[in-house]
Amino acid sequence: MSATRDPRPLTGEPLALDLLNTRWNEEGVTRDLLAGTDGLALWLAGNGLGGTHAADEQALLHLRQAREALRTAVEGSLEEGAPLVDAVLAHGRVRVRLTAQGAAEEPEFTDPSWGPAWLAARNYLNLLARAPERIRACAGPACVLHFFDTSRNGTRRWCSMAACGNRAKASRHYARSKES
Repeated sequence: MSATRDPRPLTGEPLALDLLNTRWNEEGVTRDLLAGTDGLALWLAGNGLGGTHAADEQALLHLRQAREALRTAVEGSLEEGAPLVDAVLAHGRVRVRLTAQGAAEEPEFTDPSWGPAWLAARNYLNLLARAPERIRACAGPACVLHFFDTSRNGTRRWCSMAACGNRAKASRHYARSKES
């Protein structure tokens, strides 16, 4: 795994969904960025967490736990996912303070290795509060990626028009031309 380039087909989503997208399908094979600490270091760096959180085995274990909790909540139901996400959130809290710049919130963790996992779970709560209907799975039949729909009318269906969207368009075109 290259330390300079993230191999995933979709990056840049909010932290919780970016964590879900550490597992993706490529040519019929499921790949996992979190297969080891090198991938963890890449994910941390890509999300601005590399300098403040260690890419060690404990953080990797906790992040995988958070990923499965989020997957259950996003793909299953909130009822199923809530206890799993809450178990991750139990390892941290938000400390509210008044600073010279105004109000500030700082996360505090029971153990620093829970930091990235807790931040991803907390981000999911923020997405739910903001617009839960815009948390989406790609409509591509073989795609397992997720995104937060920021389109104006809220009708985005694909993780990427260049990949899954283009495949769907090509498939529809082929079906129409075959009927003619």
